[in-house]
Amino acid sequence: HSGWRRDVSPAPWAPDRDTRRQAIRDAMIRAGAGSDLAGVVSGLTVALTDDRHSRYDHICDDWNISNPEGYARWFESRMRLASNVLPERAAVLKAASIDDVPVYTWKTPLQQTVQLLKRHRDQMFRDHPDVAPISVIITTLAGRAYAGEADVASALRAVLSQIEGLVVTGTPRVPNPVDPNEDFADRWAGPEGRQLQLEANFWNWVRQAKSDFGLLAGADSADFIAEQARQKFAVALSASALSERLGLRGPSGQSATPKVHVISGEPAKPWRMAEP
Repeated sequence: HSGWRRDVSPAPWAPDRDTRRQAIRDAMIRAGAGSDLAGVVSGLTVALTDDRHSRYDHICDDWNISNPEGYARWFESRMRLASNVLPERAAVLKAASIDDVPVYTWKTPLQQTVQLLKRHRDQMFRDHPDVAPISVIITTLAGRAYAGEADVASALRAVLSQIEGLVVTGTPRVPNPVDPNEDFADRWAGPEGRQLQLEANFWNWVRQAKSDFGLLAGADSADFIAEQARQKFAVALSASALSERLGLRGPSGQSATPKVHVISGEPAKPWRMAEP
């Protein structure tokens, strides 16, 4: 939100009203969150000062709400579903418990899945990042779909198989898990979002990701995997090393060609093409 006031003393935010926090707690529970998590997360809610609002210098119920710490706690709760993985990670990190090391070092299958999906998104929209699906939508949908899978391949399959069904047909389309009345996809229906075809590009990306990751999962050619890694992720892999380590075929006889879903954009741009 470009209108958030950043120069209000003593800070650009203030503790939210207890009634609003209670409403958020209740909404989280209705959306399926546990009462303990909902209580912790709603207590971290803050109200952002907004200089577009006529009463930005007063605490009022219709301020914009931000809860980055609460969102981090929610995502951590989703990572903790990997209960079989976390003790192993703690041992690798030479810690008595996973709680003794920073969350970003956990490297759970969910974290790695989100990284792969974002990397795929970045490469697919590398020439037109303004129409790409935003990271918070990808992270939220992946977090909601994750069910504790113990490896990245299984986590990717689970996320990609469920991601379409997690986008609501009504509003909010992609609810904020720590404030279910907030819609992370609210730009889709706005004038700019329609001009950029943000929703169409989200679905194009989902279809492309399913196609690309599905082909990689079923590939038995090191050359094919290395070429797809270069094209889809801008990652250089050695086909010979893949062949040796994974027991894959060397020179590729792979004939599968991934379907390409066209990126949609502003009608005035020459690179726009009709959707398939």
